[in-house]
Amino acid sequence: MTPPTPLVVHRYVAVGGEGPEDVVADSRGRVLTGVADGRILRIDGIADPSATRVEVLADTGGRPLGLELLPDGALLVCDADRGLLRVGPDDGGVQVLAEAVAGERLRFCSNAVALSDGSVYFTVSSRRYPLEQWIGDVVEHTGTGRLLRLAPGSHRPEVLLDGLQFANGLVSAADESFLVVAETSAYRLTRYWLTGPRAGRREPFADDLPGMPDNLWRAGKDSPIRVALAGPRVPPLDLLHRGPAALRRAAARVAVRAPYRPAGTLGVLAVDDDGRVLQHLLRRRSGYRMATSVCEASGHLVLGSVWERGIAVCALPEPAR
Repeated sequence: MTPPTPLVVHRYVAVGGEGPEDVVADSRGRVLTGVADGRILRIDGIADPSATRVEVLADTGGRPLGLELLPDGALLVCDADRGLLRVGPDDGGVQVLAEAVAGERLRFCSNAVALSDGSVYFTVSSRRYPLEQWIGDVVEHTGTGRLLRLAPGSHRPEVLLDGLQFANGLVSAADESFLVVAETSAYRLTRYWLTGPRAGRREPFADDLPGMPDNLWRAGKDSPIRVALAGPRVPPLDLLHRGPAALRRAAARVAVRAPYRPAGTLGVLAVDDDGRVLQHLLRRRSGYRMATSVCEASGHLVLGSVWERGIAVCALPEPAR
């Protein structure tokens, strides 16, 4: 693992809502995010504090999490309450693309990626716990996360992978030959092959990470995969995960009722298409907590958080090698 270098935070931008869980950037350097009350927001002018403004693009009527910009300007939204959605680029109209799989209602959709053939892949973090009790899944280590595919024109997703440990961020290889999915509570990234002799198989991509990987971002085909680390490793949690299922369930029942405050540690990794960690950015004792997403916009690194009421604008480091 490459040694960490400082993550430099320039400022925080309030967005007028709670929990901007995922951040993505459009071609004009504007940042899009979804907040807890269902609104999709667009933040312009992040490079100039005097010019920053926030506008509302849409309201999903649920809880938007992962976002993915489409070539036509529309937005894919993983909504923890409503399923997989599409938000129109002009009128902000919300269309439900998928709300069930194999007769089971979709809940806790987490992140999505669209490929050039029109297919959409997306993750479900947990089939046992809702978003509001996410910590229960992390503690119990349920392994009920999924990777799904929605074929072009279809409204019936198919399950590609089951048994994932809190399936979260999702990104494709530069040549679209495989997907990378974050398994948050297993501290790892997993590869799922789409083409070639290994198509349909999973394998470790980057394991034993220094924190919990959350959303993933790629600025372009020639760019590394950015990995937001939502929190550092917790040794007692590692030990609990090796314990019996009954003990983990009992601990989860306590965890969902106990007060929780995230650690003040921010982390971002840069990983190449061979799974090598090229860069580890780290800031301890930060006032901004639980960075669940990262993107590049207007010459900065931008962090989102399911915990905070704004985004963090950071220095863009030298290119990872």
